[in-house]
Amino acid sequence: MTSTADHVASIDRLRARDFPGQRTVHGRVAGGPGFHVADLRVSEDFWDADLTRVEEVLEEFEAELSALVQVLTLRWGAPEVLDLTDALERSAMGEPVPPPLDTLCGYVPELHIWRVDGRWVGLGVGQGDRELPFQLLVAIGEEDTI
Repeated sequence: MTSTADHVASIDRLRARDFPGQRTVHGRVAGGPGFHVADLRVSEDFWDADLTRVEEVLEEFEAELSALVQVLTLRWGAPEVLDLTDALERSAMGEPVPPPLDTLCGYVPELHIWRVDGRWVGLGVGQGDRELPFQLLVAIGEEDTI
């Protein structure tokens, strides 16, 4: 298991990267014009898991997210919380949603957002479907994209 310090180091490395000119995926990092999204931690899948196990893992991921939010709050101040429900509704109606929110809104209910050095940094926990793994992720984008 990775530590909060490992996650912060990963976030810092990602913040320093240039955004790619087109959508790309390299391992657990996806990117495109104006954004990066990376999995900091991914759970097992839950095809045959009982609900107790799913709840335990979700609690673990939420605790890890909370610890990371606390560390970054000490560094950058309190985050705003971005509810992605509106982006999901707009996407479902065929309206444009900027990347990476167009993808994230399908499995991440909310992001904790900081605005730092002309970019935004967002953290969240998502799950694409109840059988799929939980993902603790970071998204970084150009400041004017949200």
